[in-house]
Amino acid sequence: MIGSETINDYLERLSAREPTPGGGAAGALHAAQGAALIAMVARYTTGAKYAEHEHRSHRIAARADEIIPAALRVADEDESAFAAVIAAYRLSSTSPAERAIRTQAIQEATVAAAAPPQALIELGAEIIELGRELAEFGNPNVISDVAAASEAARAAIATAAVTLDINISAITDQQTQAELKEAVRRADDARVSAQTVSDRVREKVAA
Repeated sequence: MIGSETINDYLERLSAREPTPGGGAAGALHAAQGAALIAMVARYTTGAKYAEHEHRSHRIAARADEIIPAALRVADEDESAFAAVIAAYRLSSTSPAERAIRTQAIQEATVAAAAPPQALIELGAEIIELGRELAEFGNPNVISDVAAASEAARAAIATAAVTLDINISAITDQQTQAELKEAVRRADDARVSAQTVSDRVREKVAA
């Protein structure tokens, strides 16, 4: 599991001539880091100086803490799902019957592989919204990390959207295609939101 690896071990696997882990897992780790940064800023926004907002800081930190392991699970799920797609493509296609079985297996595996990036889009969007809230009252000494979190979430979402684009092109079921296209649209909206959060932080830093 990626969450139990050292950073060096994970990066060695990521850089190896192996199909997994790949961009999807890397994107999920972007999200995990973004959530961790949000939690850190929220914890620095406590005490007497921030008493008015302390309940919000605790709520934001608690939710960010939940997103971290959720994102790490997505990383593992993405790795497993892509491995299943590869296995489907490696099935024998000698006879017509085998080709039919292989085609069906590829479709099923590709649809299943779309689930992790969809989950990653939702987690990334939530990180951005937590950052949007925290940017308005967060400790100014660490407020720049809200922008860093937003950009990490945006990277996660962009990676997930590209993965879904690939899945859409490979999936034949039109209803599934439509659902995935809607997820990509949400990803595009979230990426715009990430920019507004980063811009707001930069305004506060420059003020």
